[in-house]
Amino acid sequence: MEITNDIKYIGVNDRKVDLFEGQYRVPNGISYNSYVILDEKIAVMDTVDAAFTHEWLDNIRDTLGERTPDYLIVQHMEPDHAANIMNFAKAYPEAKIVSSAKAFNMMQNFFGTDFADRRIIVGEGDTLTLGSHTLAFVAAPMVHWPEVIVTYDSKDKVLFSADGFGKFGTPDTDEPWADEARRYFIGIVGKYGAQVQALLKKAAGLDIQIICPLHGPVLTENLGYYLNLYNTWSSYQAEEEGIVIAYTSVYGNTKKAVQLLAEKLRANGCPKLIVHDLARTDMAQVVADAFRYSKLVLATTTYNADVFPFMREFIDHLTERNFQNRTVALIENGSWAPLAAKVMKEMLEKQKNITYTDTTVHILSALNEESLKQIDTLAGELCKEYLAQQDSTANKNDLTALFNIGYGLYVVTSNDGKKDNGLIVNTVTQVTNTPNRIAVTINKENYSHHIIKQTGKMNINCLSTDAPFKVFEAFGFVSGRNVDKFADCEPLRSDNGLVFLPRYINSFLSLKVEQYIDLDTHGMFICAATEARVLSDRETMTYTYYQNNVKPKPQTEGKKGYVCKVCGFVYEGEELPADYVCPLCKHGAADFEPIE
Repeated sequence: MEITNDIKYIGVNDRKVDLFEGQYRVPNGISYNSYVILDEKIAVMDTVDAAFTHEWLDNIRDTLGERTPDYLIVQHMEPDHAANIMNFAKAYPEAKIVSSAKAFNMMQNFFGTDFADRRIIVGEGDTLTLGSHTLAFVAAPMVHWPEVIVTYDSKDKVLFSADGFGKFGTPDTDEPWADEARRYFIGIVGKYGAQVQALLKKAAGLDIQIICPLHGPVLTENLGYYLNLYNTWSSYQAEEEGIVIAYTSVYGNTKKAVQLLAEKLRANGCPKLIVHDLARTDMAQVVADAFRYSKLVLATTTYNADVFPFMREFIDHLTERNFQNRTVALIENGSWAPLAAKVMKEMLEKQKNITYTDTTVHILSALNEESLKQIDTLAGELCKEYLAQQDSTANKNDLTALFNIGYGLYVVTSNDGKKDNGLIVNTVTQVTNTPNRIAVTINKENYSHHIIKQTGKMNINCLSTDAPFKVFEAFGFVSGRNVDKFADCEPLRSDNGLVFLPRYINSFLSLKVEQYIDLDTHGMFICAATEARVLSDRETMTYTYYQNNVKPKPQTEGKKGYVCKVCGFVYEGEELPADYVCPLCKHGAADFEPIE
């Protein structure tokens, strides 16, 4: 298969394997990807699993013809990619082996040699020239082994991403990429979100047109989709709004409670509901769903003064992979001394940003009047924001939304007649309450100021403390004049026709401009509220909370250069060019300061 004129695919498909790494079901098999770059010198990118030695060597021979490789580049030492290093070395004794220092230490363990007479050790920032192609190496430790490097070809703008962006299934399997890529990522790489985030920041500075992973298809179109998913998964944010119920049941009573709760959740407008019987479902799939959706209900019996074994295994999988930033509800069953809820909370106590529902359902053997009421209350609590998002069930005159206005951070949404727009502001104030008047101050340079002056209306979305940094990137770092900020979002709309955010807000207000005050660089809009909805009880995001908990901390230790004051991007170099533009937030050199 041809990737570019000079880059060819020489990998293999394993359609016989039933369990990848001895635990993950792969009904559509898996591929072990390898590539070759043809130039003045030839580089082979990684080997394949030991079961496919001859097929892979045949692929090299058939692709190269009379030529022979000059280099074998080893990005990752796991045996499904590195098992044939020795066979390659024997077949091509003149070829050099290129890898990280830690990888050569592992080769000593695997093969009894570190190839000292023919190795080239590379690390962060090193390059290798093949002719017209120059390969740049990027260290990617713990994604997901410590020796990993990824490789960027600056000519064809190809990122060889090691296990990153891989998926279960062969490249020719007809299935949605995200489903098996999510299960692969959460199961195998999920613990190392911080390391993936660090790698994504490095990748942000590269012009990437093609991604060549070690498993699954080569990615050539809509790369932003894949990068955004990886950013979501590695930052442990929910990918979609919805509820997963994971349960165990011995005699059927806990199952009845789950079925009743599921009915009520659907009736209350839950956008997506997934129910898993932990004794019968692929555990890797349940784990992937728990990371995919925003809320999780755990329902189980007390068993030997603990929880049922399948529930313990499930929670262990979650905690091993840093499960966080979710709403969790608990249902416990016990005939004489119910302890399941207590045990489950203890198992999750070290996880970050877990918000428990006020209601825990307690079942004593079988459902009774009290536990039925608890299920009803829990369903309402889990669906409060969903009910508020639907016109038919929303309280559109809930002026307690005004109590969520503070010195916080807000997304102001508007529409220029062709597309929706939004920006981050921290200047929203209630100025009177009889009648209710809200003041919103916006910089005149912002496109939203221009739109609102023309249309006389806006929505104020009160951000809550679960809002991730990607919200601020989307609404604070680019202009709506040039970018459609809602291109990848199915918007929800208030009665005035404007968008309100489906997630990461606790309330919103629709405002009609009554008066405009010119403040030189800014304009102040004095507005009346035409609609107000409260979606959740989460705390409002304050500017201080954003600075301390959301905005990424710049990684400046041991570096010389400049750091962006807006997003924390680090420019390494003696002098910052006067016309430099931050590759992340697009702010200019004026918003950089020297690293102290």
